[in-house]
Amino acid sequence: METPRFVTGQFLLAMPGIGDARFERSVIAMCAHDEDGALGIGLGRIIPRLGFHDLLGQLDIDPGVAPNAPIHLGGPVEPSRGFVIHSRDWGGQESIDVAGRWTLSPTIDVLQAIAAGKGPTRWVAALGYAGWGGGQLEEELTRHGWFVAPGDDDLLFEGTAESRWNQGFKAAGIDPRLLASDYGTA
Repeated sequence: METPRFVTGQFLLAMPGIGDARFERSVIAMCAHDEDGALGIGLGRIIPRLGFHDLLGQLDIDPGVAPNAPIHLGGPVEPSRGFVIHSRDWGGQESIDVAGRWTLSPTIDVLQAIAAGKGPTRWVAALGYAGWGGGQLEEELTRHGWFVAPGDDDLLFEGTAESRWNQGFKAAGIDPRLLASDYGTA
């Protein structure tokens, strides 16, 4: 069986019937994936009653000019740890290039820059992440559960959490209404 390619800079879309309620209808922006493991940020759900201004307030940062954008549920791992995926026009402490498409910043300096109006032009914020150990995601990609979709900037930065799953499949030429939660073997 062919080993799946690395998916950094692309999206993982949960297939119907993935078997793990935490990932039903998930949309995960893959930010790191190599032989040691993988890290992605979930963008398919928001955290109810928590906006960007609330998050900044918890960190004693004046919201300044920052919009009060929703905070996404990035994943089940370290749910109190924050991440910002953003356009490549800003970089700071520990910012990580994501396949030449986006930047991932896990430190407070990006929040301060956004509040001051000196941060990236496009961004989404999340708490927590989805993580896989070495070889785990490759193995999962050989089974029913995940679909690898193109890394589309508009889907990342302009889509809403509620619409990303459908839009991700449509961008790949798949009508999500035709997906079945059961599968068979030949």
